[in-house]
Amino acid sequence: MKVLGIETSCDETAASVVVDGRVALSDVVSTQIDIHRRWGGVVPELASRNHVVQVMPVIDEALARAGLQLSDLDGLAVTSGPGLQGALLVGLQVAKALSLATGLPFAGVNHLEGHLLAIRLLPDAPEPPFFGLIVSGGHTSLYDVPAFGTYHRIGATRDDAAGEAYDKVAKVLGLPYPGGQPIDELAQRGDPKAIRFPRALPGPDVFDWSFSGLKTSVLNHVREHGQPTGQALADLCASFQEAVADVLTKKILAAAKKHHSKTLVICGGVAANSRLRALAQERATEAGVRLCLPPQRLCTDNGAMIAVAGYEALKRGGRADFSLNSDPAWRL
Repeated sequence: MKVLGIETSCDETAASVVVDGRVALSDVVSTQIDIHRRWGGVVPELASRNHVVQVMPVIDEALARAGLQLSDLDGLAVTSGPGLQGALLVGLQVAKALSLATGLPFAGVNHLEGHLLAIRLLPDAPEPPFFGLIVSGGHTSLYDVPAFGTYHRIGATRDDAAGEAYDKVAKVLGLPYPGGQPIDELAQRGDPKAIRFPRALPGPDVFDWSFSGLKTSVLNHVREHGQPTGQALADLCASFQEAVADVLTKKILAAAKKHHSKTLVICGGVAANSRLRALAQERATEAGVRLCLPPQRLCTDNGAMIAVAGYEALKRGGRADFSLNSDPAWRL
């Protein structure tokens, strides 16, 4: 089954053709980072307008790279939530139009399910049951996945998502948006023990997170000691990054132990972070838990993960109709 996946939930316009939910024949992403960087974050109206311009060229390119025509496809999948309302509507309306023109069935996909299933594109992909941590600019949530299509949320952030904290700390430090990569690069030259930043919600059976206090601690440190440069900046970035990676990995391994899960997936944009990946692997090995990490290109938003989730939905008999609407707050 060849499925075209379309993703326009935020600031990436993406499309991909995936076969049987396991092999990506193409994966095209048009990013809007340069557009939003001057504003220090995503501007919804600008994101929507750029999707309108980019979505059909991106789809055409995905089909061309796969060596296919629309008539060669078996189904369509599109992100219908959560995300930015205007951005979601662009992809959804295109999917409806293509379905109407071709007669192809289509499925509306939850963006978070797409992140969880991106791991299916690896040759040694895990089968359910497993635990999955989605950690990105908009989400930090832990799910128990007993079967595809069934997701039980075990914990989530109570305020800022981890990636949001990265972006806000980067702004405080005068680093470019998005903040994840510049902080990660600086942290690799710094001392993670230089500053002891707080770890919130330390209870042994509390699997929620809170990053607003950590963000405030960084701001207070800068106010007290001045804007850091050179080694001091690298040390601050390393200490902040260590606090995020420490609390994320500690809680997910504790949750896996309590629920007797032996397989753990970490996905989403922050899953590309070098320290999170290294510390998660170290602690998973110590705990005897299998850790599955998507390659970095599959951590950020992409069409392939939507095609995978759409394939699973279509295989289960899921079919959307033309009354399907976007849901910016759709909970998985």
